Amino acid sequence: MTDDHTTTDVSNANDTTDSTHTSDANAPDDGFNVTPYAVSGTIDYEKLLDRFGADRLTPEQVRRFPDHPILRRGIYYAGRSVDSYLDAATGGKTHSIVTGIGPSGPMHVGHLLVFTLAKRLQDATGATVYIPLSDDEKYYAKELDYAEIGSYTRENLRDLLAFGFDPDRTRIVVDTADADVVYPVASAFAKHITQSTVDATYGEPENVGLSFYPAVQTAHLLLPQLVHGEHPTLVPVAVDQDPHVRVCRDVAAKRRFPVRKPGALLGKFLPDLTGPGKMSTSEGDATIFLDDDAETVREKVLTHAYSGGRNSLEAHREHGGDPEVDVSFQFCRFFFEPDDDELARLEREYRSGELLSGELKEHAADRIAAVLTTHQQRKAELGPLEEELPPYRLTAEERRRALAAVGIEGL
Repeated sequence: MTDDHTTTDVSNANDTTDSTHTSDANAPDDGFNVTPYAVSGTIDYEKLLDRFGADRLTPEQVRRFPDHPILRRGIYYAGRSVDSYLDAATGGKTHSIVTGIGPSGPMHVGHLLVFTLAKRLQDATGATVYIPLSDDEKYYAKELDYAEIGSYTRENLRDLLAFGFDPDRTRIVVDTADADVVYPVASAFAKHITQSTVDATYGEPENVGLSFYPAVQTAHLLLPQLVHGEHPTLVPVAVDQDPHVRVCRDVAAKRRFPVRKPGALLGKFLPDLTGPGKMSTSEGDATIFLDDDAETVREKVLTHAYSGGRNSLEAHREHGGDPEVDVSFQFCRFFFEPDDDELARLEREYRSGELLSGELKEHAADRIAAVLTTHQQRKAELGPLEEELPPYRLTAEERRRALAAVGIEGL
């Protein structure tokens, strides 16, 4: 694993250094495993911070962000170089957000967290948002061919457009479609990432594509600075993606390119309906997809949502339920019940036994369906992708600037 704490970004004296106590591929046996390609076990988020060397968000940092439930409730709970980003965002200076998706299936409600947050930050502070779609990585990592991935990519793009990002401040990059920029920029960074770093961070790659992919991910995370000049960038991602950020920060810290280390905002996983763990596109009935209608959502929640209630009505009335393990409550807490007072009522009445598990499931299903219905209506109002996407793509001048920043002049 790259020894990040031996390098610092000299352009930002207040930037905290990275400290990785163990490599991801050789993590201690804490009963859980978290890497960009596998999540298993019951995750201890505090131990994970120690393992990854990230900093817990302070109450003051949370207050400096635009208000959002997933920040004030601690869903996004840790970060890197957050203060430099906040200084730029609150001071009217250039700042950007990078957060993307791997198009290996339809988008699900777990994706709502990060893209809704990115949209909120853009609306509140004028942040530029870059959204890379790593179709190449999914080809390397999944049993999918490019035709299948291409179909998912097109559908994911429509979902992304339905979030309503500002096209003047948003760039959507698809690795294979934008290979004229992504590949040469990645090749410039690849020279500064050793194979030993890749192996220590991810384990031995299954193929040379995955071996090269950290350079592509570095290109994703640094692209806004290559286009718009050196500035603070924040990468809001689920915590399993932090290894990508750390490798990128190590490249940026070497100061071979006109960039600074990107910051990170690290989030907890929205659980699978069946219990703790990361929601996945491959879980079928245990996953709620953005295209699920209200009846499908209700059926999935009532049938599959793990309950924190007791085994009998009498026991539940007497002893109450456990909202900490109840998936319906956790869905409400993460995102789908925006009213803090209402969330507190649900927790109080569930703990006391006044609120039953079935009633809590109904509440969660209603809230989830309402959010998805609004998203689906916006998606249905979009025109053909060929007409909607062009304003969000890199311009010819932006492509030229990105290449020139790494020393590549076009022919």
